[in-house]
Amino acid sequence: MLDGRKRIGAGLAAAAVIGVSLLPSAPAAAEPDIEDVKAQIEQLYHESEQAAERRNDAELELERLQSELELLQQDEAAQSDGFDSVRSQVADSVVAQSQGSSISPVAEAALSDDTAAFLAQLSTASTYSNIQGRLVDTYSTELQALEVRRSATEERVAQIAAVEEQAAEESATIDQKVDEAEALLAELEEEAAEEAATLFADEGTADTSQAAEIAADVPVSGRAGAAVQYALAQVGDSYVYGASGPDSFDCSGLTSMAWAQAGVSLPHSSKAQFSSGRKVSRSELQPGDLVFYYSPISHVGIYIGNGQIVHAANPRSGVAIASVGSMPYSGAVRPG
Repeated sequence: MLDGRKRIGAGLAAAAVIGVSLLPSAPAAAEPDIEDVKAQIEQLYHESEQAAERRNDAELELERLQSELELLQQDEAAQSDGFDSVRSQVADSVVAQSQGSSISPVAEAALSDDTAAFLAQLSTASTYSNIQGRLVDTYSTELQALEVRRSATEERVAQIAAVEEQAAEESATIDQKVDEAEALLAELEEEAAEEAATLFADEGTADTSQAAEIAADVPVSGRAGAAVQYALAQVGDSYVYGASGPDSFDCSGLTSMAWAQAGVSLPHSSKAQFSSGRKVSRSELQPGDLVFYYSPISHVGIYIGNGQIVHAANPRSGVAIASVGSMPYSGAVRPG
């Protein structure tokens, strides 16, 4: 996937204002505005993930378009074979009627590669009366059908190119945001190391021992239980844009892999996953439910009970446990 996605190392993260230093231009001894920096880093993380989820959507669209293109190409090949067969029959008929005399314009067109000229010659009144009308009609129909399929194929090829370009743009956006965030955090750590170390202490936890304790206490079994147990077992794994395991995930990559353990296939996209189950209210949440955040939706986690979720948070926190209300709540669904 992206080189930029994999640059996220221990302790570095994402978020900053484009092209402007976010730290106060005060004397070196002055402390930066920690809360302001934190808000800007969180915003950059959000923008990075939005771009990543848009790219996930684009990749799903690419899969759909590629499948359609393959079917269209198969149809076009079959239609071309049918067209060639009819053309051959018509050409044989024309050539047979020309035996014993100089070859007619229709016969010349029949033996050439100019299908439009051939059809034009066949359509003349003087020619049509001497050739089987059924073959001419069939030829015209086959030619039109072939042109329709060729046009549809060309359209899909153009759509694929456009979506690939969109995905590349989103990838560039992710790289840009990551670069800005790393630069911001590095500056912060240089000027206020202690504050930087505690800046995001309240975001959630990647404590694997706590995750193991929670896993033992989650009152859920069956398919939802399999999804929850898998997600909790990944606590502490790294966050990588576009990843879906086994050792790194993005938000929808984690949820899709978790529910795959229960035999439920989910698309690798938070937006698409929101349409992959029964909607449930916040008061109805049960362990295993998918919880979505922001508007438009760009983040998803798995509810584990007691007002908590497990989610692939961001490149800084990785897979962690957090409060269900730690981000702007958008809705929830129950897969399966």
